[in-house]
Amino acid sequence: MNMQQIMRQAQKVQKQMEQLQEEAAHEVLEVSSGGGMVKVAMNGKQELQRIEIEDEVLSDKDVLQDLIAAAVNEAVRRTQALMQSKMQKLTGGLGLNIPGMF
Repeated sequence: MNMQQIMRQAQKVQKQMEQLQEEAAHEVLEVSSGGGMVKVAMNGKQELQRIEIEDEVLSDKDVLQDLIAAAVNEAVRRTQALMQSKMQKLTGGLGLNIPGMF
């Protein structure tokens, strides 16, 4: 493979990564904590889309804070796993860890 072919392949992969990131922006994962007392939705770019809180938990600030943190942290873990899975498909399972992707 000559240098021109390598550059074309790199550009192709870069375009595919950009497309993957764009698609991720539209994928939304929903996660709950506390048996559904707190629900969060996060897209594949790890942008928090919404938070839903049941009225029963509003009276206990400490519990509410813990449930929000747990739900958001789980949503982050799941979106990272989603992106890693998509990247493995893109790279053919080469195990590349590209900075800034997750």
